[in-house]
Amino acid sequence: MKWNFLSRFSNIGKIMNRAAFSDVDQKITKYQYGSDAFMRILESRYSCHSFDSYPVSETKLNMILEAGRLAPSAKNLQPTRIWVVKSEEALARLHTVHPCYGAPVVLIVGCRNEEAWIRETDGVNAAKTDAAIVLTHLMLTATDMGLANMWIWDFDPRKIREVLPETREHGVYALLAIGYPAEGEGKPTELHAVRKSLDQIVRTL
Repeated sequence: MKWNFLSRFSNIGKIMNRAAFSDVDQKITKYQYGSDAFMRILESRYSCHSFDSYPVSETKLNMILEAGRLAPSAKNLQPTRIWVVKSEEALARLHTVHPCYGAPVVLIVGCRNEEAWIRETDGVNAAKTDAAIVLTHLMLTATDMGLANMWIWDFDPRKIREVLPETREHGVYALLAIGYPAEGEGKPTELHAVRKSLDQIVRTL
């Protein structure tokens, strides 16, 4: 009798375990390996063209910046720098040269060519590639934090350095506007979902 009871108890445990794993399987609806959480981040990220004034918490901002710090760079030389523009005075200065879509926080990513690795075979400097990797870390982590963002390229680096002299010793690579989307306005554009197929961009050799 005792063995029969223990056997039944064991079977119940196995059934509960199978049910738990079945629930996990049901959540993985599109991708093959482990969890599709990261792929969902990639799919959900879009370029926000209008932000609400609601502030970004220090906790979220620090995690975003830490993700940028962890970004890899050629030979690990880390030639990239990040300026956090969030005070009223600094944002006002920045807005004289770019509106940044009204975002409450703008991250300026710069790099110094002289600090970066140079490929000997053709002299290509890795600084801008390193900066792009940092921007990607910042952008995707912001998305994971539930924040909308916009990678900004349409600006004059010289004017940025004029209004924010703290950046003068570096090449200004790009801006990343971060915040919450404005209600009814900060939605993805029609181009967001337009992607070439894998057959168009991938070649297997």
